[in-house]
This record gives sequence, structure tokens and C-alpha cells, in this order.
Amino acid sequence: MTHEARTDQTDELTYDVVVVGAGAVGENAADRAGRTGLSVAVVEDELVGGECSYWACMPSKALLRPGAVLEAARRVPGAAGLVPQDRVPRVDVASTLGRRDSFASQWDDASQVEWLDGAGITLVRGRARLVGPRRLEVTGADGSTRTLVARCAVVLATGSVPTIPDVDGLAAALPWTSREATAAQDVPRRLAIIGGGVVAVEMATAFSDLGSAVTLLVRGDRLLPGTEPFVSDALVASLRDLGVDVRLGTQATSVRRETTAEAGPAGEVHLRLDGSGSVLVADEVLVAAGRRPATAGLGLDTVGLTADDPDAGPHLEVDDAMQVQGVDGGWLFAAGDAAGRVATTHQGKYEARVVGDVIAARFGDSDEAAEDGARAWSRFRATADHEAVPQVVFTRPEVAAVGLTEAAARDAGYTVRTVRYDLGSVAGTAVNGDGTEGTAQLVLDEDRGVVLGATFVGPDVAELLHAATIAVVGQVPLDRLWHAVPAYPTVSEVWLRLLETAGL
Repeated sequence: MTHEARTDQTDELTYDVVVVGAGAVGENAADRAGRTGLSVAVVEDELVGGECSYWACMPSKALLRPGAVLEAARRVPGAAGLVPQDRVPRVDVASTLGRRDSFASQWDDASQVEWLDGAGITLVRGRARLVGPRRLEVTGADGSTRTLVARCAVVLATGSVPTIPDVDGLAAALPWTSREATAAQDVPRRLAIIGGGVVAVEMATAFSDLGSAVTLLVRGDRLLPGTEPFVSDALVASLRDLGVDVRLGTQATSVRRETTAEAGPAGEVHLRLDGSGSVLVADEVLVAAGRRPATAGLGLDTVGLTADDPDAGPHLEVDDAMQVQGVDGGWLFAAGDAAGRVATTHQGKYEARVVGDVIAARFGDSDEAAEDGARAWSRFRATADHEAVPQVVFTRPEVAAVGLTEAAARDAGYTVRTVRYDLGSVAGTAVNGDGTEGTAQLVLDEDRGVVLGATFVGPDVAELLHAATIAVVGQVPLDRLWHAVPAYPTVSEVWLRLLETAGL
């Protein structure tokens, strides 16, 4: 359900800054840009709050949490006997879906619209497209149009859309994307998932908990291919332990959904697989094969940007101030998925803070000289996008990583040393649960004596990540890190063990 904030219904509206997209990234950019007296409007044609609030981060984690809590209890004598064993579904489905609904605010954006209004940001409902430098046409749900003029800057924060592979019959089979999966009101008896990335493995975990028989079809030879190889090994084993049928090196060559008078378009889905030619039958198929920036239909051709694929929209190139390259005048910016750098909400919000501060400094009542002379790691430059991006995958075990993998560090020309430690050997981990397994790894720059990257696999390792991010971003020398004494007994003691393994 959408709600209106204060808005002006005149045919042409002028603001200092116009932000296209009112998701988490657009909200942050608008807020920061308006802190020095600039007038700001955001344009949104769906729910204010965007993908993360209603169809991604929050609802997906709400689906995953009950299973994680139950598994943690099963590892602790004194609690394990109170937890049902080998039950299908493993969680209370109705309560899990109900809690998910509450975290998605029942798909009602009233509270976020209220926040915009309180921040002095004007909400304009509709779909925006550029019609020239600093000019946008907004088409409302009723087909009416009006023009927005930006005196100073336009920020594109339009997010991304899922990609549907070019597989015979797949699009016609009405597959789920991440939206349908995280908002599902019914649990399919059999769920086929196409993909091996974050959405694929998280939803495989969640729907296995909810009682689905899940088959994961992965074209490549590993899960989460951008991570360290040991991550995939751990996840394949754990997913199979949960009952997920993980098929590496497998893809669908054709897909057909049965349509009957009784079931309509909700009939069984038949996926013919490569190699053997066997057919997998499922009740739903989830496509989790990646996303692309939502830049199609934005009118970027009117400001000199063209696309090789008109259906996909142009790929935007931005500098570290998040200014779009190839457009004269220094007025067009992009952040988040639309910028095509890093597809995570937290990194998009980081970019939004940067672009908001840059706009406020250049055009508002702020320190323009400070921004003009900004260097790497100032608050006016998104330096962390390059080699210091944190990410968590909320599977069981969790995966948390930041910075460079060993392979990426070597490819970048660093003199690399890798150290690894068994998380299960740390006292804090042992106290948390019997038989707990996990791995911690640091990628070190031998020449400078700093951490280039860190990867953790194990229960609740997300809470180890920010310390690693600080070490990577701050380029903290290893001999200084040695003086950061971890409390005992906590899982963070693994930091000391890793440094000892490195020879300190």
C-alpha cells in the first residue's frame, strides 16, 4: 500500500536536487543532500523504502532466523531436548510468515513516507525519465505527466531488476524472482532454484526450513563463486545436510509450466536438464541468476548516454564522487545498484552518503573547498567500493567476508600470505554449541603487514565482520592489531589465533 507525503500538483516543479528512487539508497542520498539547505524531491513509482525493506534484506532474514535459532538450540545440551528433531517443516510456518510480514511492514510504506515528510523531503509519485539536462518527466499511475527541474543535481538511485536467463520457456513459465520468494504466502511442496549466488543459497535454506523439497541447479562448479573456494565446500555440505538437492554443473535447457482448467497458470513446472536430459518436476521455480541495474527507460539517451542493449539500459560509469561520466556539467550522479559498482544495500547507502555530501558541498551551504580537494578515504569519495566491501550470507553456516580474496589479491599484484584457523577450536565457539564447525581466514599483504581480506564461515560469524572491515579499511598494521585483546571466552578470540598463526 502506498501513501502520499506532502506534494505539489502543479505541472512544473523546481527543486535544487531531484533523486530518482526512494529506496534505502535514494532516501539516504536525499537526506544528506538536504542537510545544507538545498530543497530535495524524490520520485518513486512503487513503495517508499524500496527492495530492501519489502522484498530483500528484511523479509528474507525474517524467514531465515527461526531455523538458525532452532539449530543453535540443538547444539546446546539442556536446550536440545526441547527442540523437535527431524520435523518437516522445521519451523512454525504460519508464525514465520507472519513475522516476515511484520518486518515488511505489511507492504505498507506509510511510516517511510512519514519519515520523508519529517525530513523536509518532497515525495513525487510516478515513474521518472530524463528529457534533457536537469529536466525530468514524471508519469503518474493515472497517466498524467508533470515536469521536475533540478537546479543543481539529479541522483539516479533506481536499484536493479532480476535477470531471467534465455532458457526456452522459462519466462513463459512465470517463474518466481526474489520478490515472489520473499513475499510468498504459501510454501510450495517442491521448489526448484536456478542459481548459485546469495539469493539462491539463502532461499534454499529458508524454504527447506519451511518444508519445501528444494533442488538447487547451479550452472558452475561452486556456490558463491566470488568467495574463497572453502566457502562453497562448506555450503554444499550444509545444504545437503538440510535435505537440499544441490546439483553443481547443471542447468535447465527448457522449462514448461502445465496449465490446466483446475490449476490455471499454477500447474507443475517441468525443467529439462542438460547432460542427461532428465526432467525435474517442481511446483514453483525461483530464478536467482543475478540482477542488472535498472537504467532502462530513464531517458539517458537525452543526455548523451546510449546502451548496447536498449532493453537493459546503459551501463553507468561513475567516479569515486559518484558522478556519472560522459555527461557534461557535473549535475548527474548515481548510487547503489544503479551505479553498477556493488550490489548490496549497505554499500549502496555508503555511496548515497558520499553523493549526498558531495552535492551538499558543491551546491549548498557547506565547505566546497574540502570536497574539491578531497582525496581517497575522505567522506566525499567512495573509496571502499574498490577493495573493502563487506558482505554477509545468512545461510547455515553464515558466511561473512570483506576485502580481497586470496586470488583477487594475487591478481592485483600484492605479495600475499594467507592464514587460516579452525573456528571450532576457539573457546567462545565451543561454549556456544557442541560440535560447532567453522573457518576463519585472513589474506595478508606481506610487504605492508596489513589485512587485505577476511572470510569467516560458521554460526553467527556476521558479528565478526565489522572488526575485519575496520582492519581492512583502516589498513591497521598487524603488530598494532596484536594489541587489540579479544575478550575471553568469545568467538572474537579467533583474531588472536589468526595473528599467532601469522607469527605474531
